[in-house]
Amino acid sequence: MATLSVKRLSAEEEYPDLSQHNNHMAKVLSLDVFKTIRDRTTPNGFTIDGVIQTGVDNPGHPFIMTVGCVAGDEETYDVFKELLDPIIEDRHGGYKPTDKHKTDLNPENLKDGDDLDPNYVLSCRVRTGRSIRGFCLPPHCSRGERRAVETLSIEALSSLDGDLKGKYYALKNMTDEEQQQLIDDHFLFDKPVSPLLLSAGMARDWPDGRGIWHNDNKTFLVWVNEEDHLRVISMQTGGNMREVFNRFCTGLTKIEALFKQKGCPFMWNEHLGYVLTCPSNLGTGLRGGVHVKLPNLSKHDKFEEVLKRLRLQKRGTGGVDTAAVGGTFDISNADRLGFSEVELVQMVVDGVKLMVDMEKSLEKGRSINDLMPAQK
Repeated sequence: MATLSVKRLSAEEEYPDLSQHNNHMAKVLSLDVFKTIRDRTTPNGFTIDGVIQTGVDNPGHPFIMTVGCVAGDEETYDVFKELLDPIIEDRHGGYKPTDKHKTDLNPENLKDGDDLDPNYVLSCRVRTGRSIRGFCLPPHCSRGERRAVETLSIEALSSLDGDLKGKYYALKNMTDEEQQQLIDDHFLFDKPVSPLLLSAGMARDWPDGRGIWHNDNKTFLVWVNEEDHLRVISMQTGGNMREVFNRFCTGLTKIEALFKQKGCPFMWNEHLGYVLTCPSNLGTGLRGGVHVKLPNLSKHDKFEEVLKRLRLQKRGTGGVDTAAVGGTFDISNADRLGFSEVELVQMVVDGVKLMVDMEKSLEKGRSINDLMPAQK
């Protein structure tokens, strides 16, 4: 990729062709915006080319509106704010540059959540990301930084005890048996194959510095140096989202305290909340999801409208690039920023309950018109 040390061509000659693109970045990056920010770099040397490359290489996505850009460090969001502020506002439902984010990791504030019908809800999961201040993010970090993040993570996570006590597995050191077990448990993240991640530089030096930590019960999991420095996941089979969220909040709070003790707080500010690699994950970074069987509702012509009104989104059970199998979907909150963690999980709990009721009505041949929700 061209650097600032070589003679630059004009903005018109360098401006990417976005005429066939459908992502948030392409909607915002006009030639005028490009001219304004093209010569800037963050203190760590991240440029506008690094920010937008994934959106230039990947015009769109069949299931969701992609963001089309990434951050290379914490400063990216300020240095390139003329591009990123409108993208954040567009992606996060009108969230303004003057707005302040709210955090609530008190699981006692969640209402119900322990009663999702296990005949329909197969599993529950809550995940988020965290970035360690002082290090570049995965699209831009050096090998040494990535290894330092791994070392810090191993030291911090080894201090967890009780139900959270566990073990770290470095990807490069795994035995075939360990690897297969983690695959069977649906834990293992493999080398990125998604063009979105590859174009953003997530696979550099793979698998150096990457690994997975999980507790002995295999219900609490931390990915190290995948898309973010840390991905924290609480999960279990069945329909008890309250239990999953309680473990998530408890574990995450303990992890943050351990990193602070080492002088390495997480990236956070009043406006963006927790700062992460993809602008779509700012704020809470939280995705609370359930695998739920909706074979009838998913074929109904009002399914998309129901999701929209409930502020939920659907994916295939294998992740963002997969389709549903047998009417089973991964249903999760669409928002990350501007709502607290409790509010987002509450949306999932209430919304999935309603959709299961709709599914039961359709099974009996009844209309679901009287169950249609108001817009949240």
